[in-house]
Amino acid sequence: MISIDTETIIIGSSVVFLLMLSAFFSGSETALTAASKARMHRLEQDGVRGASRVNGLIADRESLIGAILLGNNLVNILASALTTALFLRLFGDVGVVLATAVMTVLILVFAEVAPKTYAISNPDRAAIMVSAPIKLIKTLFAPIVMSVEIIIKGLFKLFGITAEGPVLSAHDELRGAVDYLSQQGEVIKYDRDMIGGVLDLKELTVEEIMVHRKNITLVDVGQKARDVVSQVLDSQFTRLPLFKGTKDNITGVLHVRDLLKELHNVGGDYDKVDVAKIARAPWFTPETTTLPEQLAAFRSRREHFALVVDEYGALMGLLTLEDIIEEIIGEIDDEYDTPVALSRRIKSDVIVAGEFSLRDLNREQDWNLPDDEAITVAGLIIHGAQIIPEPGQIFSLHGFRFEILERKRNQITKVKVRKLAD
Repeated sequence: MISIDTETIIIGSSVVFLLMLSAFFSGSETALTAASKARMHRLEQDGVRGASRVNGLIADRESLIGAILLGNNLVNILASALTTALFLRLFGDVGVVLATAVMTVLILVFAEVAPKTYAISNPDRAAIMVSAPIKLIKTLFAPIVMSVEIIIKGLFKLFGITAEGPVLSAHDELRGAVDYLSQQGEVIKYDRDMIGGVLDLKELTVEEIMVHRKNITLVDVGQKARDVVSQVLDSQFTRLPLFKGTKDNITGVLHVRDLLKELHNVGGDYDKVDVAKIARAPWFTPETTTLPEQLAAFRSRREHFALVVDEYGALMGLLTLEDIIEEIIGEIDDEYDTPVALSRRIKSDVIVAGEFSLRDLNREQDWNLPDDEAITVAGLIIHGAQIIPEPGQIFSLHGFRFEILERKRNQITKVKVRKLAD
């Protein structure tokens, strides 16, 4: 018959208390490692008590985890030792086996799975709840944890192991979080594309989004003023580059408002307008300028229009503030823009213009066509095929099928694209 005395009750109560401590340490570890830095930062800004304490703890995760593991192992080992002693006293030699089985179940269910399940379901709330006692424990265990860290680093160095930092940058982590939330339906596609557009700005140059020179409306300043006014009125743009002699010789930029003001000053007589006089000085920017740099330049110069040149000073295209904004929020059309359908879907195929941007196509269709070697669909095909293809030719590139539908001179104008099965 099992004899239960006061000492047995004390040992049993101590084991229960130690299991509760073990559950506390296990839940704290999960809560503090799963807590979102971004949400905690926001809670701290909102004045939520305990949030700043959590931020301070997770700022040094190595010492935090060391202190929690040290406490957890201490209480688990002590609880197992007391249980073994208690069962040996109650059941004799078979008590070792019984103590091992009982403690395995108790630690697994009540000290590991249950607290960690709660903590992973409510990480921020649980992290704030445990932050105060964990901070005290971390302070008490600091000398021991520091010694352990020195030993671990010495072992790593002995075996040539390098402790690497985070693989992903903050931008990549944010992009991954947005993509994941989009797949879960918590972030709509339009918002995901806008956030992605902001993150992509630093990776893009003005060359990749500029209006190519073949699509620019240039005005010859040497022609009669009446002809210049007629050309400006026929155009849908408010700023037009002026050239003299050759189209690479840009002499200024004509703004429609300046032209209207001059027409008013001369009483509406077109022939009296001095176009060269009212032209603004052109602003040139290198094609290698990144979009954040160009955006900052637009703001500092209070300009919305820049001409893009290559390393030899030749005109390559133009860029406006609107072009950069469109990289973030998508295409902006006003009442003077002529709608142009650059893509349309027919069943599993997409018919696109050759000049269609790969970035826009990826964003529109949720594809992943590479845009590091080419900017447009036509450029991607030519780069991959190493030829200027003829209508009717079909190419398989990067997991997609490209069929050339139309070509004008050396320019691919229409392509049928289909994503191949994985």
